Amino acid sequence: MEIMSPQNARVKEWAALQEKKHRDRQGKYIVEGIHLVQEALLAEADVEVLAYDLDKGMPAELAGLLQAVSGMETVAVSAAVIAKCSSTGTPQPVFAIVRKAKNAAEEALLGPGALVMVLDGVQDPGNVGTIIRSADAAGADGVVLGRGCADLYNPKTIRSTMGSMFHLPVVEADLAELLPKAREHGALLVSTSLQGEDSCYSHDFRGSQWLLIGSEGRGISPETAAQVDKSIIIPMRGRAESLNAAMAATILLFEAMRQRGMHSK
Repeated sequence: MEIMSPQNARVKEWAALQEKKHRDRQGKYIVEGIHLVQEALLAEADVEVLAYDLDKGMPAELAGLLQAVSGMETVAVSAAVIAKCSSTGTPQPVFAIVRKAKNAAEEALLGPGALVMVLDGVQDPGNVGTIIRSADAAGADGVVLGRGCADLYNPKTIRSTMGSMFHLPVVEADLAELLPKAREHGALLVSTSLQGEDSCYSHDFRGSQWLLIGSEGRGISPETAAQVDKSIIIPMRGRAESLNAAMAATILLFEAMRQRGMHSK
C-alpha cells in the first residue's frame, strides 16, 4: 500500500499522535526512526502500522524482522507524509504506529529484592526518558511514573529512552496508593535530600528498595516525602547547588548496581 498525500485522513490521524490528547483518545503512540522501530519490533510491541519512505525503501535493519510480525500493516509513504508525522526537524525515514500496552503489572515491581526507580513530578520528557534508559542499563526491575510526570509516550520521552521503554516495566501510577503497597511488600522507600542521613555511598542499597526522585525545582511532593523511610545525600565537592534529576537518578542506580553485584540482580 502507498500513501502519498499528507492530507490523507489516516496521515492526519498519525500526525495527531504528537499530542497527548490524541494519544489518549486513540490509545496509540508514534515511534520514529530505524533504531526505535527495531526495538519495538524486537520487543513484540503491538505495532499497528509501519510506514517507510517510498524513495528510500524499507530499511535493511527492519526487513528481516517483518516475517515474524503478524497483523502489522506496512505502508510506503512520501517524504511529505514522513515530514508531517515527524516531531523533529530532520525526519527519520521510517515510523511506526504502536497500540499502547496495558499498564505494566505492578506485581513485577513488588517482588523480593526489587530495585525500582520512582519519579514524582519529573516534567521534562528528556529527563524521564533518560532515567528509564539508566534504569534499564543498571538492571533495575522497573520504573514508576507518578502523576505530574512527563507522558511516557511523548515523542521526546520515547527518543530519550533509546528503546529502553521496551526493555523493562514502566508503570504509571498514583504514588499515594502504590508506595504504601510497596512498603507492605518489604520495600524501603529512599529519596535524595540535602539533609540526607547518609551519603549515597554509605547507604546499603541491597534488598528491596524504591528510589524516589522529584523535579529539579521542587523535589518530591510533601505527600510523597511523608512516605519516605530514609533520605540520602549525593555528596558534591564543587559549587553546583544541585544535580539534574536524570543525573541524580543515574548516580543512585549505578551505585545500587555496584553494591548489588554488577552481574546479578
